[in-house]
Amino acid sequence: MSYAYTEDQLGFRDLLADFMRKEVEPYKAQWDEEGFFPKDTYKKAFEIGLHMMEIPEKWGGAGLDHETMALIYEEAGYWDAGFGMTMLTTTVQPLKATLMFGTDEQIQMVSDVAVNGGFGCWALTEPNSGSDASSLETTYRREGDEFVLNGSKCFATLGAYADMMVVFATKDRKLGKDGVSAFIVPGHLPGIIVGKSENKMGMRLSNTASVTFDEVRIPAANMLGEEGKGMRIALATLNLGRFEIASLANGITRRALEEAVKYAKVRKVFGKPIIDHQMVTAILADMATTLEAGRALVREGMAAFEEKDPNVRIMASAAKLFCCDGCVKASQDAIQVLGGYGYSKEYPVEKLYRDSKILQILEGTQQIQKIVIGRELNKKY
Repeated sequence: MSYAYTEDQLGFRDLLADFMRKEVEPYKAQWDEEGFFPKDTYKKAFEIGLHMMEIPEKWGGAGLDHETMALIYEEAGYWDAGFGMTMLTTTVQPLKATLMFGTDEQIQMVSDVAVNGGFGCWALTEPNSGSDASSLETTYRREGDEFVLNGSKCFATLGAYADMMVVFATKDRKLGKDGVSAFIVPGHLPGIIVGKSENKMGMRLSNTASVTFDEVRIPAANMLGEEGKGMRIALATLNLGRFEIASLANGITRRALEEAVKYAKVRKVFGKPIIDHQMVTAILADMATTLEAGRALVREGMAAFEEKDPNVRIMASAAKLFCCDGCVKASQDAIQVLGGYGYSKEYPVEKLYRDSKILQILEGTQQIQKIVIGRELNKKY
């Protein structure tokens, strides 16, 4: 497989890089320190379509393929993973799920919100339901031409700002995964109560909040896909999400490597730059190898996703597992190369570590990825 990118692909990457360089890079340290959500800067990104790059042209996006998006996600992770994740996924999870499983009317409803710069939210995780997503406590019931939702979600990205949500709820907990359905929920309906926004270790440019649904009524037409097939929708969307998170991780690894190399070339110990010392060189070599291997996993996997390869679930979990562990290790190694300066907020690598850690938890923990891979192997061989 050739890994050469076209001029068009590189042009989209450079468009995002130029925006991040000018609009995010100069301010991100202050925003990170304050835990500030830069809503106006996100809106600027939306105005030039950076949040709609992989959405088909029919629904207002640029229609980029997933291999191109892997390149773009990596670039976003390089500049700031928290901002990049929010900018690129605000529409992706709600709208991609709707594109895969929704009616034309539902797709139009969600895309109208996205095209006009609205924030989207994926409301799956609950206080007592994380890795075991089928054990949801949020319930729904039907009353005439409406569904009524009750329950609470936590760790909802953009929960405090959502104009549109995809919410997962169960008809009856005794049914397990077969009781779970998905719903398209406008974000400002009566009964939606936004709770606290999390004061996080990293990814502090991205909002994460709890959301409660108290007798929230939505039209029956807002059920996404078939009743009882909510977990299928969640898992299909998570496959794509795991490749995207892996790409963000590669961006962090790339930035960590770059910062470590730059420092190692100017810091002198025992009369020569530390990059000339074998122990430091070995660290940098491991970081570079992690980056190249991670890129290969993601690009191969994105191509498989496009082709609906039956092995895509293993590939998504493998990419997420390798790349996210890799970026945590790379950011730790960058701190080690910079020594005391790496531990200081005056240098960027300590933030890379704080941002990287959550990637081992998002879209399914690393332990869950191993379980997924194991189950798929059990079915395959």
